[in-house]
Amino acid sequence: MKNIRIISYNVNGIRAAIKKGLYDWLRSDPADVICIQETKAHNGDVDIKTLEALGFEHHWFSATKKGYSGVAIFTKIKPTAVKTGNGFEISDFEGRVIEMQFGDIKLINAYFPSGTSGEERQAYKYQWLDEMFDYLEKVKKKNPKIILCGDYNIAHEEIDIHDPKGNKKSSGFLPEERAWMTKFLAAGWIDTFRYFHPEPHRYSWWSQRFPSVRLNNKGWRIDYCCVTTALQKQLVDAEIFPDVKHSDHCPVYLKIKS
Repeated sequence: MKNIRIISYNVNGIRAAIKKGLYDWLRSDPADVICIQETKAHNGDVDIKTLEALGFEHHWFSATKKGYSGVAIFTKIKPTAVKTGNGFEISDFEGRVIEMQFGDIKLINAYFPSGTSGEERQAYKYQWLDEMFDYLEKVKKKNPKIILCGDYNIAHEEIDIHDPKGNKKSSGFLPEERAWMTKFLAAGWIDTFRYFHPEPHRYSWWSQRFPSVRLNNKGWRIDYCCVTTALQKQLVDAEIFPDVKHSDHCPVYLKIKS
């Protein structure tokens, strides 16, 4: 069995991330498959020749609205199938889900909505979560081995956020969001980082409002690589790379036997 190294990374605008050295980091060969969220671009807006020269096949699912949302997957392993969207109108309009098949393993890269901009988006976030849960249940019946990478925009437990008491009413740590995450994991999913790492103070996102926030590690863990329990025996390693800084997020990593 060969190991597949996967990274999930919300780049908060891929053009900005490239200017901050994203391609130089990719040259260091951090993974075989890179799941990108929040591209805020179409592939025609980006230097794809350099990406291809690094050995990546790339697939994009961009939002209809320019400069907004969007997901992509860069892969050095040839997928057997690629699918964009999950069939829900608003989600697909916003470019939130892209999938690849690698043999009997389905990789789903998703950018979960944020509810931070107000009640309307928070309501849509709950709608999206319910739609995605049902979608995953259907997919699981045909593909028991699934990896769901992405920015979930939810810190699940108190250990996953630097100030749980102060953020009880903050989008991303609301009781309903956390309850969805609990329900999701109970439905046959493994949070791979926590599978290997029970320790606290491990985060993947830091607010950009105050420069000292990341310096002092006042973060949230909202980026995940979760797998169905059918893949548990194939798990090798999981990690978070806070020292990689092209975004307000950092990459999260999974190594799995194919």
